[in-house]
Amino acid sequence: MADLPHGAHGHATAGRVRDALMRKLSGTERMFSLGGTMTRVIGMGYSVDEGSADLAYYVMADVALTQRILRLSNTVAYRTQLGAPVTTISRAISLLGFDNVRAAALAMLLVDALDVAEHSVRVELQAALCASLVGQEMAHRSPHPGAEEAGICALFKNLGPMLLASHEPERYREIAALVATGKHTHAQASRVILGCTFETLSEAVLREWQLPELIIKAQASPPPMPSMLEVAPERAEWMRQVAAFSQDVARLMGHHHDPANAPDAEALLARYGVALGLDRPGLAALFDTVQESMSGMLQSMNMERAPKTDPKAGSSLPNVLALAMLDAGEADEGEFYPSGKPKNARDLLLAGVQDVSVLGGSAANANDVIMAVLETLYGALGFRFATICLRDGRTGKFRARASLGEGKAELQDGFTFPCAFTRDLFHLALENNADMMIPDAFSPKIRDLLPAWYKTLLPDAESFIVLPLVVGKAQLGLFYADRIFTAPEGVPPDETALIKALKAQVLAALAPA
Repeated sequence: MADLPHGAHGHATAGRVRDALMRKLSGTERMFSLGGTMTRVIGMGYSVDEGSADLAYYVMADVALTQRILRLSNTVAYRTQLGAPVTTISRAISLLGFDNVRAAALAMLLVDALDVAEHSVRVELQAALCASLVGQEMAHRSPHPGAEEAGICALFKNLGPMLLASHEPERYREIAALVATGKHTHAQASRVILGCTFETLSEAVLREWQLPELIIKAQASPPPMPSMLEVAPERAEWMRQVAAFSQDVARLMGHHHDPANAPDAEALLARYGVALGLDRPGLAALFDTVQESMSGMLQSMNMERAPKTDPKAGSSLPNVLALAMLDAGEADEGEFYPSGKPKNARDLLLAGVQDVSVLGGSAANANDVIMAVLETLYGALGFRFATICLRDGRTGKFRARASLGEGKAELQDGFTFPCAFTRDLFHLALENNADMMIPDAFSPKIRDLLPAWYKTLLPDAESFIVLPLVVGKAQLGLFYADRIFTAPEGVPPDETALIKALKAQVLAALAPA
């Protein structure tokens, strides 16, 4: 991962990132045509002449869209009492409602335009779909006429993260890692990397697509938490409140088994309850309705997600990571790579980040945080031996202080080396503050960089990681963990971001008060 920009240079870099992204989105034929199509579909709701018939014609002109809408209308959430299958788009519109079909068509356009095979895109897209369903439910309760656009406003609330994950995945991961440290909000992290918030990016893209002003203005966030919102005097402000509420609900539902009883639900009620006329039973009913509709929506798009079974899913987690749980199914038990690494390593790392985030926000000491991170790395990545090695100023050496795995006592005693620089892999990693994953420790070029003490102590380690702990110029130590098999599967970007988030928590715990 590239270094995060900072200072005046950081602002210039962030500006270039934002401008390059806008040029890419404006110059991509698929994204340009997507904007035109979205405008046409949305416009059907503003014209007296274009109603259900035109929407039916539009849907039927696209075979894939037709199949998805029919699948949606035949899911459990919408199935008729008679049990007769829905076989025509006209019947589907009658059953689902014009606004629901229009919102579903817009969501499906996004699915087709984005690479849903990319995990982060899939995560953000599912959050947008969930928010759209919340907006549609809120439209039914609105005191304002013409509230049916609420679902569309909510759908686009997550447009910025979706587009960034799809077109600039490295920048998306940089923002995720920055938020995961717990020292930046989502808005602050996006300003550092992009030079603007995600809401501003969404507004810019929607203007480029020439969508209605009501939808564009709804992307702006209400006053920041924990301010209690007041009843909106007019429809545009109500739309803005609903779009923000829908996004917050989607995030909450993404990482809690029982969102109605989660602590964050109380915060939602405190913030939005008066403005949107919600009480505790009403919010619980909303969660149930949206969850059922969400299952049908994902089923219709062949994007089913496995039920959440993580008992720790109720823990506090930064947004962006919480949203990852939207697509986090459990890997089949016993699924490992030949190296010993679990195939659901990302999910296990994510659970570890949850635990460490809670520790980091409490009165836990540095040792507690270090051990939680060490246990996460050891278990989530399937290592044979894992240790943290810290600088000992008294002896001028780096020494292993805590370890897990086979022969940990003997290996911990032997895992020590001088602080003075020599040209070996460990000192080079510290000197350059470079996180390293070595898939084959017996490759000649790697073997030449391994110090003699290491070859003697761990002669059978065939793959390992080194995570330096460096603050400024101060080399505090490193994490080391190994396996006795090669690891050609490597570490994909989403796992890398989570590992960096874990390391950041240790650096924060070790930093002087």
